[in-house]
Amino acid sequence: MRIISTERSQVLAARVAERLGISLVETKFTRFPDGELYLKCGELDDETLIVSSIVDNDMFMQTLLAIDAADHSKNTLVVPYLGYSRQDKRFSPGEPISARAVARALSTGIERVYVVNIHDPGVLSHFGVPAKNVTIAPAVGGYIGDLRLKNPLILAPDEGAIDFASGVAAVGGWDCDHLEKTRLSGEEVRIAPKTIDAAGRDAVIVDDIISTGGTLATAACMLREQGAASIHAACVHGVLTSGAYTRLRAAGVSSVVSSDTYENASSFISAASAIVTAIKEDAHR
Repeated sequence: MRIISTERSQVLAARVAERLGISLVETKFTRFPDGELYLKCGELDDETLIVSSIVDNDMFMQTLLAIDAADHSKNTLVVPYLGYSRQDKRFSPGEPISARAVARALSTGIERVYVVNIHDPGVLSHFGVPAKNVTIAPAVGGYIGDLRLKNPLILAPDEGAIDFASGVAAVGGWDCDHLEKTRLSGEEVRIAPKTIDAAGRDAVIVDDIISTGGTLATAACMLREQGAASIHAACVHGVLTSGAYTRLRAAGVSSVVSSDTYENASSFISAASAIVTAIKEDAHR
């Protein structure tokens, strides 16, 4: 087996290759004058692992090209970040189910798919091949442990994210709760942990994705007002669009970290070990 990656997943692909003890194949990327993408892979084997986060339209196209370039091998696709996955239903007439469209397109030429902390696991049913969700909650918990916080309080931004937060908290046996929004009046809203007081605690808000960071920044300000000793944010996919990082730091968040599923300067956590474990488990079945 050999590994190839698209342009925005090179670091994670190299980490996966190192942990599997297999070769990372050089891939060259360029663009034609008319804007069309081109890639060329080095020598492949009879099995290929393709690592590609769909962080934008170019990476979606590069993924399709990489799959086609490896058409003479048995291919496994790792999609650390699956773009379009949050449009997982038709909210109004005339809309596409974008997650389904992307999953169907990525199923051709592939034997199996691994996705990291997908927002809704139900999306995996749209793939035409076996697809598995891989969680890196333990890796996020490991990073929080390295911060050496005293008795941290792990917080999910809402009730829907409590399972992920619980998986993070289980690493250190820490307290876990979710934030709850309470409307006090027509203009005043309070965001606070549902059951555990944040006063005097080092609070860590964890989620699968941080996009604009607006709600999280508001929550951070309110946690400060409630007496939290410090506030940190950790997520799997650090999209951090529209100035999200500076917005969070300005709101009093001491640190903002994410994983290498969406490679950027905040990617201090790696999904490589969890991906490799999932691949090895299926290989031994």
